[in-house]
Amino acid sequence: MRKSTVTITAVSAALLALAACSSSKSNSGKSSSGAGGSSSAPASTPASSAPASSGGAGGGADGKGAKVGIILPDTTSSPRWVTADPTALKAACTKYNLTCDIQNANGSPATMKSIAQQMEGNGVKALVIVNLDQASGAAIEKQASSAGVIPVDYDRLTPGGGAAVYVSFDNVKVGMTQGTALTQCPQVKGQKSVQYVDIDGAPTDNNATLFAQGYDGVLGKTAGWTRVAKQTGNWDGPTAGRVFNQMLGAHSGIKAVMVANDTMAQAVITDLKRQSLNGKVAVGGQDATAGGLQNVMTGDQCFTIYKPSVGEADPAMQAVATLVNGGTPQTNGTTKDPSNGNQVPSILATPVAITKANVAQPINDGYTPKASVCTGAYASLCTKNGVK
Repeated sequence: MRKSTVTITAVSAALLALAACSSSKSNSGKSSSGAGGSSSAPASTPASSAPASSGGAGGGADGKGAKVGIILPDTTSSPRWVTADPTALKAACTKYNLTCDIQNANGSPATMKSIAQQMEGNGVKALVIVNLDQASGAAIEKQASSAGVIPVDYDRLTPGGGAAVYVSFDNVKVGMTQGTALTQCPQVKGQKSVQYVDIDGAPTDNNATLFAQGYDGVLGKTAGWTRVAKQTGNWDGPTAGRVFNQMLGAHSGIKAVMVANDTMAQAVITDLKRQSLNGKVAVGGQDATAGGLQNVMTGDQCFTIYKPSVGEADPAMQAVATLVNGGTPQTNGTTKDPSNGNQVPSILATPVAITKANVAQPINDGYTPKASVCTGAYASLCTKNGVK
């Protein structure tokens, strides 16, 4: 019989409500220094746009009930870590006959280390993590390897960790999609001169570097576009709000804001509203959160990026089911580890830009709960925009 047991670290009702409404989002970074475009950023090289099958009859895999530990990073950086990913991972564990223990580190590297040690003591065959930073993540994966446990990177590459496989979206392509979408926003499309700013994610998150590599590569080559400021928002709304307020004070002619995710974008929009500039300045984001989709419908945010959790969870658990039984999962690319130059076997999915034209897609897919988006004044907007 296929089975899946899941343990989620308790999350307070307030945090759950916060995540569901997507009113705050950070990724536990603390530094306020610039982050993006590092020359050491790893290059993702997908062979195709969709994850490959990892073996087994009909493209399936049977984990034969093997124990697997899965540690998600926090409960505040994105609603996905509280709602979407635990659900998708649980379903994938059942599908591939894995006994999974899913926990959350609540933003603490020490907690993640402790959970990992407990899981190893309980006999897991593989450890899947979303690291909080390179150093702690690498230490956790090396310890797992020394204990005979297979380390797997989920969503974020752990430089120096030695993961057997990395499963994520193509994060450079995510950034490129963001950059391209920003240039097409109605507030700036066709303009000969555009001043813009970047608000990057936390420098401790390798994904933030890849996102910035992608959108900087697009915007830096767009004729007439001039970046006048660039700073990290640390995946934190209040930090991003303060950063943008300073940017706007120094550069009143800002026409576009490349924001790395929706929670930081919400803080930018809040500041723009105070100055009656919302809807007049192009704002981008990522993650298709409830708040982000609401802002897209009102026109305060031009786009968000949709990365359905099943696109990572399913191939990740399929790969794990193959690995724990001595097989080699099929991948569709490699990702360069910037710490040692190694090519990490990777399964990379393709992101989707969400604008007003397709804003209903994440809701109708069940990724972003309708009950979290279509509330109050947004109910009629949801109907108008095709939400079922």
